[in-house]
Amino acid sequence: MARTGSSGRPAGVDPERLWSRAERPRRGRPPAHSREAITAEAVALADAEGLSAVTMRAVAARIGAGTMSLYSYVPNKETLLELMIDHVGGDHSLPAGPSGDWRADLRRIGREQRAIIRRHPWLPEALSVRQTLGPNTLAVLEYVLAVLEPAGLTARARLETFSLLTGFVASHVSHELAQERLIEATGGAPGAFFEAQARHLRSVAEGGDYPRLAAALAAPADDSSPEAVFDRLLDRMIDGLTATA
Repeated sequence: MARTGSSGRPAGVDPERLWSRAERPRRGRPPAHSREAITAEAVALADAEGLSAVTMRAVAARIGAGTMSLYSYVPNKETLLELMIDHVGGDHSLPAGPSGDWRADLRRIGREQRAIIRRHPWLPEALSVRQTLGPNTLAVLEYVLAVLEPAGLTARARLETFSLLTGFVASHVSHELAQERLIEATGGAPGAFFEAQARHLRSVAEGGDYPRLAAALAAPADDSSPEAVFDRLLDRMIDGLTATA
């Protein structure tokens, strides 16, 4: 039995229908809206109010259309979500080809992904239920596969590396944003918040039950800015790829 959404319409995404067929011109009057414009409004709504605010009714209101008329452009919310994910994937600025330094190229993609997710904080949640890959995502994937050719990985391993990179960035940036929301909710400053955590760990370590933790805390501190922490972890993940390269 086919699944149905809250509207009673079939749920799920047909990738062939979604990506392989261009919007067809209609007979009579030209359409009042385009799928691209509808997607852009849905992205703007999610950016402002979160993914839960994106309903067919809310998006229809933003473009000045009736809810039922929206279904003639986008058949269900699942499809709209796929369009939104691929829309923001177009934020990548891909060069014409790899530079020849696959680590540097992969690092640049990771940093771009971080910037995109920070602009669109709803993206990790959306990615967790993504059902298909659109043209913007495929362009990034094709570029990363080309970047990784000199790394000596198999074609399948290169695909898995793209998934690993995206998963790492989405998870890490989700944590970054959650920490920022927590600090904002408690009314504190970032420095004071993290210093309080450090004081607690130092006091625990001084008891002697956690000698390795004490040694780690006594080591010279690295740059703890979010950008620096992300770059260090990204570099370690990329370096780990050479274990099989």
